[in-house]
Amino acid sequence: MAAKIGHKAPVFKLVDTDRNIIALDDFAGKNVVILFFPAAFTGVCTKEMCRTRDELSDYNNMNAQVVGISVDLPFTLAKFREINKITFPLLSDFNKQAGKQYGVLYDEWILGLKGVAKRSTFVVDKTGILRHAEILEDAGNFPDFDAVKNCLAGLG
Repeated sequence: MAAKIGHKAPVFKLVDTDRNIIALDDFAGKNVVILFFPAAFTGVCTKEMCRTRDELSDYNNMNAQVVGISVDLPFTLAKFREINKITFPLLSDFNKQAGKQYGVLYDEWILGLKGVAKRSTFVVDKTGILRHAEILEDAGNFPDFDAVKNCLAGLG
């Protein structure tokens, strides 16, 4: 069952680029912006993560922690993070646990790849309630970053 706005956000425990286990609960007391993305080193994903990096102060000023999640290995994400100077955590959902909980996995993506994350954006408030969700079917599209920021602004 996919995550639902107004309900408790599905919790996850995923590996970051430094091989630490990071849980959604680790960010209690902060709003959390979750950016699922299909694959590191692809054009649109790189642009999305770099744009988010460049606008990170906007999110920080709204008491929001941003995390990027893909099904890539943590080692791949570490190199992607290093090359693109990404300054927020990237988490590996290699086992597709979070993707299933949030309902964002493709049955089949390009080249017949299965279980890749759809480009998706979620906002979880500081009490753990899901306040915004956008799941894009077309990986070539960008999330509505203005809607994310408006949601965060409304959370205070």
